[in-house]
Amino acid sequence: MVTNIGLLNEKPLHAALKEWYRREGDQVEAPREGFVVDLVRGGLLIEIQTRGFSSMRRKLDRLLDSYSIRLVYPVAVEKWIVKLDVDGREVSRRRSPKRGIAADVCGELVSFPSLLSHPNFTLEVALVEEEEVRRPDAKKGWRRGGFVIEERRLVEVLETVEFNSPGSLLDLLPEGLPDPFTTAHLADGLGRSRHLAQEVAYCLRVSGAVATAGRDKRGILYRRP
Repeated sequence: MVTNIGLLNEKPLHAALKEWYRREGDQVEAPREGFVVDLVRGGLLIEIQTRGFSSMRRKLDRLLDSYSIRLVYPVAVEKWIVKLDVDGREVSRRRSPKRGIAADVCGELVSFPSLLSHPNFTLEVALVEEEEVRRPDAKKGWRRGGFVIEERRLVEVLETVEFNSPGSLLDLLPEGLPDPFTTAHLADGLGRSRHLAQEVAYCLRVSGAVATAGRDKRGILYRRP
């Protein structure tokens, strides 16, 4: 039996990224060992995952020893918030003040950071401009002023960043970090929350890209090998 969410449930961002990555000769939605793969290019399997890496675990466990797999994850560097009325007409459009960075992928990579040690696995972060479309829903949308996210739409792929080994994760570290460093230093350097810094540090440590070097009053100390 082939396991797949089905094309009828495919979201616009996923579909657009799949088309952006597709090359002539690629097989689209191709079956492999009971699973459906977004793109197959010879011996390379390309999977687009817009959220929830943990849901990929069974597929990766089954396929990774037999195929090279490139897992693509989009991060919105530029985001436009588009609001619709009850009839689906656009009523406002504004640029979000939030700007994503490649390190945001660690919020999902915490599900299996050790996979970067597998020679057949590559993680690719697509830094994109996207639209986040919201529709009114008074019951479910109380956190967003009465709106819920309807869908995400790709505007443009701005850049891609590839991670194919634990050592490549070191590229996520900002310049000027002390040696050793804590997640407080990392949060300051990234300009992000301590929570994200902890996720980045976890991925670096579990993958083997950094080692721990004790602790001080600010937390665990991390050091490049």
